Amino acid sequence: MSSHINAPLLDVRNLRVEFPTRTGTLVPVDDVSFSLSAGEVLGVVGESGAGKSMMGGAIIGLLEPPGHIAGGEILLEGKRIDNLSRAALTRIRGRKIGLVSQDPLTSLNPLFTVGQQLVQTIRTHRNISDKVARSRAIELLTEVGIPAPERRIDQYPHQFSGGMRQRVVIALALCADPKLVIADEPTTALDVSIQGQIIDLLKRMCRDYGAAIILITHDMGVIAEAADRVGVMYAGRLVEIGSVRNVISSPAHPYTRGLMASIPVIGHKHERLIQIAGAMPRLTDIPTGCAFHPRCPKTFDRCSRERPELVPADGSQAACLLY
Repeated sequence: MSSHINAPLLDVRNLRVEFPTRTGTLVPVDDVSFSLSAGEVLGVVGESGAGKSMMGGAIIGLLEPPGHIAGGEILLEGKRIDNLSRAALTRIRGRKIGLVSQDPLTSLNPLFTVGQQLVQTIRTHRNISDKVARSRAIELLTEVGIPAPERRIDQYPHQFSGGMRQRVVIALALCADPKLVIADEPTTALDVSIQGQIIDLLKRMCRDYGAAIILITHDMGVIAEAADRVGVMYAGRLVEIGSVRNVISSPAHPYTRGLMASIPVIGHKHERLIQIAGAMPRLTDIPTGCAFHPRCPKTFDRCSRERPELVPADGSQAACLLY
């Protein structure tokens, strides 16, 4: 597999995540498959509760117990990583997979300077001196756009603004030149102008490092700006996946159409935004058949009985019985 020139960097096959509870087993990620090439940004979008972050957590090996991978395989560079021991996963997590989470304060330790945290992370993965690690840390801070890095490296996280903290977290994620970066809502807490800067930064990392990025967000605007391909999740399943251009200009799945129609277009006068009726189902009562059928404007009788698989649809793939 690894000798194959165009083998995907990441290959997720039929991934299933289960959460046993007193009342029964919940399935926040249900039979999800996709692959990702080096240097590609895959946006994963959907409402809260769609399973996006759980999927990211499963890939990086950070599922909160009792949540666990109950089926499927995750391959990184052709090797399975979903069945590794905790210690082996921890080694891969820093070295091959970087994580940028939505709350930089959870990724940064308030008791240590930004420099101490970067140096420690760099030295964990490379056999180099403190001095060399410190100059690499200053380089990283420069790369992620932190002004006066020689001075700021000795400051503590609380001395940075939210946008600057998020840049530090990206620098931390890049310490070991990872092959894959999982960015989980990296711009949610930031104002729009800073969001754009962080997205540009992530895209540049893709270009300069050849890393692949999974960008998890509920913001279709962020996806339109940053991603090459987009996967749309609903109730734990991928309901559509395709190039950003196809999915945004001609969404195939009724849910994606609803998501796209609910985005205001600048320069258009809207009487009112289109809204998808109803809400994402709870994990405790996911409908039979297609999970979206109770909210779908195009539903017909088979939808409540049959679970659609992803099939080719208008240039992308959609899990919808209309195709």
